[in-house]
Amino acid sequence: MTRTHFAVERLAFHPDSLPDCPHCWLLVRGGDVLCREDGSPILSSLPDGIDPLGAVPLGALDGVSFSALGTEAVPTPFRPIPLRDLFGRVDGETLAIAGRAVHLVRFDEENRFCGRCGGPTVWKEDEVAKVCTRCGGVVYPPVTPAVIVLIRRGRDILFVRSPRFPPGRYSLVAGFVEPGETLEHAAAREVAEETGVSIEGLRYAGSQPWPFPHSLMAGFFAEYAGGEVRPDGVETEEVRWFSPDALPDLPGKMSIAWALIERHLRDDSPDPPDPRG
Repeated sequence: MTRTHFAVERLAFHPDSLPDCPHCWLLVRGGDVLCREDGSPILSSLPDGIDPLGAVPLGALDGVSFSALGTEAVPTPFRPIPLRDLFGRVDGETLAIAGRAVHLVRFDEENRFCGRCGGPTVWKEDEVAKVCTRCGGVVYPPVTPAVIVLIRRGRDILFVRSPRFPPGRYSLVAGFVEPGETLEHAAAREVAEETGVSIEGLRYAGSQPWPFPHSLMAGFFAEYAGGEVRPDGVETEEVRWFSPDALPDLPGKMSIAWALIERHLRDDSPDPPDPRG
């Protein structure tokens, strides 16, 4: 499986009661995380003036429990750092916990009131959800599925350029899953819509939580099956084949796109051998 960042695999989401365990905090402001002078977003105590009321529990790791708080204040000497910019500054587990903190704090802030009746909501005691104090309606943090596909033609890779990308940047075909679709259908549809080509041999490679703001990216490898490359002019302004020896400017190393590209370049056959022969 392709391993990527923002995955809180060791964090126990619903630990048994740990009343005497150490407690750590993360402070979130929008898409930023407040960091100490040493660059870490993990705080062993709250700064003076920050009220812990309304803290969002994140889980426990190695006997330490974690909670997050949304704040508009930036107390000295802390500074807000965008979540994306934490990559390379902190270890993978810290990055994953920060991603979960941003996701859940945003959910909390956007669901203070019930979308059905307008009543105030509170955190549900037995699960990660908010419940309306008036009508009892329950709402859960959104997780939006998306697909991303590395399309191979021999060793060449099909890359696309979005109008939203920085100059010279290319990436893999990606898009959101529509209601009623399977992941496989979404992958084939997105490829056809954005590039004009068809694919075959679709193979699941791995997934990545992507807290920008709340996606789950499912990664695939696929083989080129035919068709002439044609950008759709909306999501893609250019579609090109690139050889491993002449790759363009690519997405950052924290993305599943990079993980798929790296795996393709490292291994002529990204799939494990079929035990059936």
